[in-house]
Amino acid sequence: MANNSKRNTRTGSLISLIVILLVIVIGAYLGLNGFGKGKMITYLKPWGEAISLGLDLRGGVYTVYQAEDTSVENFDEKMNSTVNILISRLTRQGFTEATVTRQGTDRIRVEIPNVSDPNQILSIIGTPALLEFRDESGKVLMEGSMVQNAAAAQDQNGQPCVAFELTNEGSRIFADATAANVGKTISITLDGETISSPRVNSVIAGGRGEITGNFTAEEAQSLATLILSGALPLNLTQLEVSAISATLGVEALDRAVKAGFIGVCLVMLFMLFRYRVMGVVADLALTLYIMIVILLLALTGAQLTLPGVAGIILGIGMAVDANVVIFERIKEEVRLGRPLESSIAKGFNRALTAIIDANVTTVIAAIVLYAFGTGSVRGFALTLGIGVVTSMITAIFVTHHLLNVFVGLGIKNEKLYVG
Repeated sequence: MANNSKRNTRTGSLISLIVILLVIVIGAYLGLNGFGKGKMITYLKPWGEAISLGLDLRGGVYTVYQAEDTSVENFDEKMNSTVNILISRLTRQGFTEATVTRQGTDRIRVEIPNVSDPNQILSIIGTPALLEFRDESGKVLMEGSMVQNAAAAQDQNGQPCVAFELTNEGSRIFADATAANVGKTISITLDGETISSPRVNSVIAGGRGEITGNFTAEEAQSLATLILSGALPLNLTQLEVSAISATLGVEALDRAVKAGFIGVCLVMLFMLFRYRVMGVVADLALTLYIMIVILLLALTGAQLTLPGVAGIILGIGMAVDANVVIFERIKEEVRLGRPLESSIAKGFNRALTAIIDANVTTVIAAIVLYAFGTGSVRGFALTLGIGVVTSMITAIFVTHHLLNVFVGLGIKNEKLYVG
């Protein structure tokens, strides 16, 4: 019975090890080559294509604007509207990968990859979009410059709508236009593209009106933002603008990847030399860790920046550090004369508190950096956070399981573990 039990344990451990190795090999192949490209097959892009590179690695233009007056009414709401308007302008011009984010309280950062001429972008951002109100024959009735304000609201039935307010001149023109088009539609066009075609139910006088329809709250807010895109809600001052060469970005990425690869290889060799069988376990766990981190970056659509690469490498260091803490605790237990299986269990329990404490404090720091940082700082914080959480999981579960697998295979010579 004892021999059968040992044989079953070895068989189960061998199958488990083979499965882990297959996961590593298949994952690495799919990561490098991708999978599928037909209509009936979901295409899995290679990780190199799936991971979006940040501005410092792809090259492009970034600029920072500051609101001139922070004391205006509803300042925070107007800042958010300004961000949405800038995104809308850039998207309509084909810059779909551009990012526009708030930086602090009163600043806005605009990043556009794969652009070499800053003036091209600045002209798009600084040029008002052409907003027009047209009748059914296409005649322009009023221009967007006469719209003073627009916002998502609720109509008398509690349904989402867009409430707008016109200038004095716009009030007069729009009253005449609606009087001539009762029962007809007046189209609202933005740069020649129709964004809404509401029906005129009555004369709209007084400079205030509502655009109703089967809107959701999000659609109403989006339409209000588009209507306002003829002019920014706030006056902005440009603080800085810079162009980053794509060549410099590629060279920086190549050097960072090469340095990271060399560093990982040296760490793996050190772990093998220092911890023998446990070093093999650490190297397998580290390989899985790297694959999981890259996969998460590809799936989440996170932008990888040069500091982000540094965050990944730092996460690798923390993953190795967690294994070192575990292995040293196991060695201490073995030297006290405990059996190997008991030493592994006891060593993990003793190391668990230290590993969790160290990783949780680092995750908190990454969250703070991501919340208050901008640009490449957020890229570093994101990759560091993903790396630390993944390292904690692989150290606690994968390393522990692999050690039990090797013991289950009958590799129980203590000298192979502690030297």
